[in-house]
Amino acid sequence: VQLQASGGGLVQAGDSLRLSCVASGLTFRSYSMGWFRQAPGKEREFVAAITWIGGSTYYAESVKGRFTISRDNAKNTVNLQMNSLKPEDTAVYFCAADYHGRPGPIPNEYDYWGQGTLVTVSS
Repeated sequence: VQLQASGGGLVQAGDSLRLSCVASGLTFRSYSMGWFRQAPGKEREFVAAITWIGGSTYYAESVKGRFTISRDNAKNTVNLQMNSLKPEDTAVYFCAADYHGRPGPIPNEYDYWGQGTLVTVSS
């Protein structure tokens, strides 16, 4: 199983970025997908998730209204559209897969993790 995240970069506050995570080696449609992030010196924190059936979405309060998670089962891809970025959004962003899961904010609930992509937001 491989989760390949991409799309990170250096942007200014107020800009947008779109992260993508392509999954291989698993039956993608059977996995709820999540995005987490980890800033230097901080613990990994939940950002957003989307269920494997029904496509329900969940967001951390800190990103609600600015970030949008979506999935394309035909392309084995989960995306994170990030708008109105703030310096406090700076972190390494990870995608994760949870088999038949009701995705939540607990990292241990996820079965597989990608390698992360760095997002840096300057003020």
